[in-house]
Amino acid sequence: MKITEGYIPFMGHQTYYRIVGEANPEKAPLLLLHGGPGSTHNYFEVLDFLAEEDSRQLIMYDQIGCGNSYLDGHPELWTRETWVQELITLREALNLPEIHLLGQSWGGMLALEYICNYAHDGIKSLILSSTLPSSQLWGIEQARMIKELPEEMQEAIRVASETGDYDAPAVKAAEAEYMLRHAGGPYGEDAPECLTREKRSGREAYTVGWGPNEFTPLGTLKDFDVTDQLRDIREPALIISGGNDLCTPYIAKTMFDRIPNARWELFRTCRHSCYVEDLPRYAALLKEWLNKHD
Repeated sequence: MKITEGYIPFMGHQTYYRIVGEANPEKAPLLLLHGGPGSTHNYFEVLDFLAEEDSRQLIMYDQIGCGNSYLDGHPELWTRETWVQELITLREALNLPEIHLLGQSWGGMLALEYICNYAHDGIKSLILSSTLPSSQLWGIEQARMIKELPEEMQEAIRVASETGDYDAPAVKAAEAEYMLRHAGGPYGEDAPECLTREKRSGREAYTVGWGPNEFTPLGTLKDFDVTDQLRDIREPALIISGGNDLCTPYIAKTMFDRIPNARWELFRTCRHSCYVEDLPRYAALLKEWLNKHD
């Protein structure tokens, strides 16, 4: 399988990209936007086999601030405007006039910001995987699910929200339990290498952009809300979410109810990592959807 890696210049820095497979004039490539902000493309490598199986290029990249595009000490950069401009720059640099666009978690927010608030064309379809249209809605749903934690963990989180100290051991323990229930992992020795390899997470990008943890949106993205603009999306949209996901069924349904040409697939037993926890179904769904909308 052909894999091409490289860098494009961006804002005086560099953005790493990874292209899997050969270009196929009959099939638009799938461009993947990872989560975080501050995660990496790594977990998308579980989908590499689709490049051969579906004769379609997959294009992934590490957003500025993490992975092979690591950067810190620049808190002024960690805004939606920076990351959207990076996406626009990447499309231009790699000559991607037509694509399918998949955003997972924060990557879905990035995709929605781009689709809803920026001039664009050539988007064959949109895949919104475990994502959100509103940071406020996300925070409300996380607060609801926190009430399912043991009382001492709920109390630790309550105290942290009052003091602003999210580094206390009790808070970290509560956060770990919460992420275990609703996010993903832990991954054992038999897991795909891309899930277990050491990665350079963008902690600054995450804390400045989002906040101290998944259930506390305090950063530059805290006011993100495209809910009212979803009705204007013209691209066909596939919404994917898990039954135990950080993206709750209510959040997914909020998108499904408002996007005119939308389909929603609920992976009932999965958490935030549907692409890992039910990879066969996830991959089959992507193939069906992408070929339908080429």
